[in-house]
Amino acid sequence: MKDLEVKWAPVNETSLMFYLANEVDVELAPRIGQVAAFIKSEHSDVCEVTPSYTSILVEVDSPYVELEDLAARIMKTIQSNVDSSSSHGKLIELPVFYHSDVGPDLENLAHSSGLTVPEIVEIHTGRDYTVCAIGFAPGFAFLADVDPRIALPRHAIPRAHVASGSVGIAGRQTAVYPADSPGGWQLIGRCPTPLYCPSEDLASPFEVGDKVRFISIDLDEYLERGGCV
Repeated sequence: MKDLEVKWAPVNETSLMFYLANEVDVELAPRIGQVAAFIKSEHSDVCEVTPSYTSILVEVDSPYVELEDLAARIMKTIQSNVDSSSSHGKLIELPVFYHSDVGPDLENLAHSSGLTVPEIVEIHTGRDYTVCAIGFAPGFAFLADVDPRIALPRHAIPRAHVASGSVGIAGRQTAVYPADSPGGWQLIGRCPTPLYCPSEDLASPFEVGDKVRFISIDLDEYLERGGCV
């Protein structure tokens, strides 16, 4: 892969870690997603590929796979198939009802930022976000970059319960909680679209490198789409 020095290291007897960068770069996410897709499609002895901000974890389902041989084959795949100029990922549009009834931190964000709630909504919906990693919970996509005008740190003490679909901000990242769970992100709205369905062939719509665009909707549309307050 041009202009990237890919390195690898064993994690244990059935997994390898490939490092593609030394620091987080949002522009790198589509390329990491592309690399992960190539690895998964071209190596039948690989059972799991987990891309993240700067690295890719590759797991095999047998301790008898020679990891050095696998690493060499994957490095060859990367160097011969991945075009650094190509794009990867799809655009996912998500409706969001921005209101303090479902976003209990919205008013606090307005107060701390000096912005009005409509201005916060306009800023949050005014750009496309990149899926940089998926983790914490199945289907939980870490999206970057949030406009610094509405960036807030996580709560020092997480909430014991955050409702499924809640849209939150943590620093320069934003995300939608795919299921009910504890969480410390600053909540500003709620999305009525189901984002994790383990019974479906595609349990989650997100892949690293995808783009996410938030669309503001009113209460009536939110309820029509299955949302609850």
